[in-house]
Amino acid sequence: MDVIQRAEDDVLRLDLPGADPESIEVTADHGVLTVSARRSGQYGEQDRPVIRERLMGTFRRKIKLAETVDSDSISAVYDNGVLSILLPLREKAKPRKIEIKHAGAPELTA
Repeated sequence: MDVIQRAEDDVLRLDLPGADPESIEVTADHGVLTVSARRSGQYGEQDRPVIRERLMGTFRRKIKLAETVDSDSISAVYDNGVLSILLPLREKAKPRKIEIKHAGAPELTA
């Protein structure tokens, strides 16, 4: 997983090669983002795997969300085996420039 931090949002990128796109599920509940997916074995009845290094089955990853994330606006896109999850920041959590007021020059009276 990669996490990219930007001014307006954060982006999570997870590699899910070979995962069934219909099995991918992203949920947010009580400050925890859960990503799950399933990858099935692609073997026929007569196939006998000699070496099996690729993991099959259901995968689940839980990520604690920062309080600054607007969990109602989370979105996700799955493209070419990569799941990108956009985590928008709450308005009050976004960086902002603070205006500096200058005190006027003191008046001199005679």
